[in-house]
Amino acid sequence: MYVRTGRLYATVAAGGFRRYATYRTATAAGVFTNTVFGFILAYTYIALWDERPGLGGYDQADALTFVWISQGLLAVASVLGGGFEDELMDRIRTGDIAVDLYRPADLQLWWLAGDLGRAAFQLLGRGVVPMAVGALCFTLTLPADPLTWLAFLLAVLLGTVVSFAIRFVVALSAFWLMDGAGVAQIAFLAGVFFSGMLLPLAVFPGTLGEIARALPWSAMIQVPADVFLGKSTGTDLLGAYAFQAGWALVLLLAGRLLQGAATRRVVVQGG
Repeated sequence: MYVRTGRLYATVAAGGFRRYATYRTATAAGVFTNTVFGFILAYTYIALWDERPGLGGYDQADALTFVWISQGLLAVASVLGGGFEDELMDRIRTGDIAVDLYRPADLQLWWLAGDLGRAAFQLLGRGVVPMAVGALCFTLTLPADPLTWLAFLLAVLLGTVVSFAIRFVVALSAFWLMDGAGVAQIAFLAGVFFSGMLLPLAVFPGTLGEIARALPWSAMIQVPADVFLGKSTGTDLLGAYAFQAGWALVLLLAGRLLQGAATRRVVVQGG
């Protein structure tokens, strides 16, 4: 039974990968946009770090590396949207979600598998090229130890699960709000500001920085970037993973509770 279930979700994940692989023009446009935005941020960072060397504990090479990592992970973590959440909210609005809830498959795991497939494609399709361009044009801090790359990929995976869990909760809000666009917009803005997309959270001052680094959005870009840059090693690396896994667990559980409440709501209305 468990083997069949595993195969089901593996098939869903593979389908998510193939689905996004068909959008070649959109992928090329995304690569171009991420690369151009990466150059804009890179030269902004150069000016900032020339004035403030060592800002946030990063040297200029670290800061530039952070730029290109963030650009490579934007689509992977769906910081700007573009994942499953719009489709799920639309199915809730139209009532098609009732069919999904009666399927012999778990709703949360189904969408998680599909989103992991999407993220895997985005990492290859929109992550590698901007990072390669950045490495060719700027002096970056690239790990020499293959284990650091593996540690980075694990952090990316955990960050993607956290991102999914946030967006799943946001999407399910449409059961009660009928239109989750407002909640999605708030989550989108929080992701832009608190993920590290625009600026490393380590440079945020005082209490704001502490709060920003404690929020789940930091698991999407900030934590993987610090792992890549070697800022998190040994017990710090385990702490970074525990932080990501903890938020993933809490948010997935919240999504599970909302899913149960939504299922009861559909059953009552259907009855």
